[in-house]
Amino acid sequence: MTGPLPGVWAPSADHVDLVRSHGIDVPMRPAPGGWFTADEAVGHGERYGFRLDGGPVRPDPRAVWLPDGVHALSAGYDHARFGWTDAAWAGRPWPQAVVYELHIGTFTGQGTFDAAAARLEHLVDLGVSHVELMPVCAFDGVAGWGYDGVAPWSVHEPYGGPDGLKRFVDAAHARGLAVLLDVVHNHLGPSGAYLPEFGPYVTERHRTPWGPAVNLDDVGSDEVRAYLLGSIEAWVRDFHLDGLRLDAVHELRDNRAVTFLEEVASLVDALAVELGRPLVAVAESDRNDPRTVLPRCEHGLGLSAQWDDDVHHAVHALLTGESQGYYGDFARDPVSSVEKALTGAFVHDGTYSTFRGRSHGRPVDRQSMPGHRFVVALQTHDQVGNRAAGDRISAGLPAGRLAAGAALVLLGPYVPLLFMGEEWAATTPWQFFSSLPDPALGRLVTQGRRHEFAAHGWDTADVPDPQDPATALRSVLDWSEPTREPHASMLAWYRRLLRLRRDVPDLRDPALHRVRVEVSGATVVLHRGRYRVLAAVGDGPAQVRLDAPVGQVLATLCPDGSAEVDRTRVLLPGPGAAVVRLT
Repeated sequence: MTGPLPGVWAPSADHVDLVRSHGIDVPMRPAPGGWFTADEAVGHGERYGFRLDGGPVRPDPRAVWLPDGVHALSAGYDHARFGWTDAAWAGRPWPQAVVYELHIGTFTGQGTFDAAAARLEHLVDLGVSHVELMPVCAFDGVAGWGYDGVAPWSVHEPYGGPDGLKRFVDAAHARGLAVLLDVVHNHLGPSGAYLPEFGPYVTERHRTPWGPAVNLDDVGSDEVRAYLLGSIEAWVRDFHLDGLRLDAVHELRDNRAVTFLEEVASLVDALAVELGRPLVAVAESDRNDPRTVLPRCEHGLGLSAQWDDDVHHAVHALLTGESQGYYGDFARDPVSSVEKALTGAFVHDGTYSTFRGRSHGRPVDRQSMPGHRFVVALQTHDQVGNRAAGDRISAGLPAGRLAAGAALVLLGPYVPLLFMGEEWAATTPWQFFSSLPDPALGRLVTQGRRHEFAAHGWDTADVPDPQDPATALRSVLDWSEPTREPHASMLAWYRRLLRLRRDVPDLRDPALHRVRVEVSGATVVLHRGRYRVLAAVGDGPAQVRLDAPVGQVLATLCPDGSAEVDRTRVLLPGPGAAVVRLT
């Protein structure tokens, strides 16, 4: 920051003082609309904050740099000081995307942007195109998932701060990888959330699972929207990010005619045109509503894509047989659930959900809606971390079934997402962890977590203490695993599948109406043009008759032996998968 402060919006205050780490408080001038301004310049690294009506000093709501934590003074930050090397970066096209979700704090033992950047070659070799960072905005404590951030413009200092994020993005672009950031606009964390002291950033008009909703439609919501949209623009312009994943948009309570999500989509589209590279806004939505991704000219919200958990739930129920909680709706007829999910995106498309006790969702038009509007996964941070013990699917499944599940997800019509370590069947769990410095608040988090799992029928003895540092340490990836069996074989399988997706147009075709699923015994056969993906999920051998002679076996992973082909017949000796081309 090399010029005067842009000011601060504080309509709740009668007077505001600029507080600097040296010198006396500087009274700020009132300006229209609840703003306060000052002509003071703040240098790079200089600490400063705001005092409202003589109260305690608070950090700048638009602070990029909070080097001393969320309760301390902000630091001035000059974006022009960073030496970018990605001037030639042209982005990656979203319709061909393969996304890799990672958490900076547990992706490596060091837990920093720089340490993560040192592992980017692994992702290039794997065959992904987009790296999705879980939230990196500042939160109280050192370790946490990041969904309790309190400063939406900032970068968590223990990860490396704003310069660290820039180094990571610059390194990713140098290797041909786009970078997305998971952002949380639906609530503020429980500690250090000082925004409501400045103005009506939250409203009691609506409630969410975390308390009062972020104010998107009540008095003062114009400025709140502008604040959040400004942070999005900063991520793209100042940090060169290639898009955003918007957390739990169904909890963005918004009754205005033009919704906040429409404004987000419009902003991202406009920035893409201005900057001349692809940008995306991906929504995590629980609504199963294709209007989320319909173009605005068709009365949709116009977002680039949405997470589709129905594919995960259907495949998970098929592979594991689990039927508790929301898996119950998918486990009653797992074969038909998988067929519907892989061809029409949503299993719940207006059907009755016993988990919700009501009908849920809206159908997808398979003729017009491309598959790249949906992000699907065999594992995500939610589906692993929100299990009682944070156990991955690989903890309870044989390698053959894992291979089958991966083939269905990675070679389907949607944008596939991998959760870090999935590609080598990591044995490390990914558990819910926090490090709130306030012991009383930490105890509440621990108790709340155990109460939540007890309500869903889990044994609370399996729920680790989020506040125990060992919980976060257990969740760190073990990078020695990919070099030894059985992990090396699974990694090779994932690499082979993603190479096929890249090289064979039929295996990344997003046209839903051209996808067909057949079931032969305990084997799911996914039709992809001239290619067939065979996923054997039973306990014994699987014999599949195809609709034309097999011309070539492109890939197979069957731990019990080799696949045998006799013209139109393929025999898999046990659980596993094969990809074949028909003549």
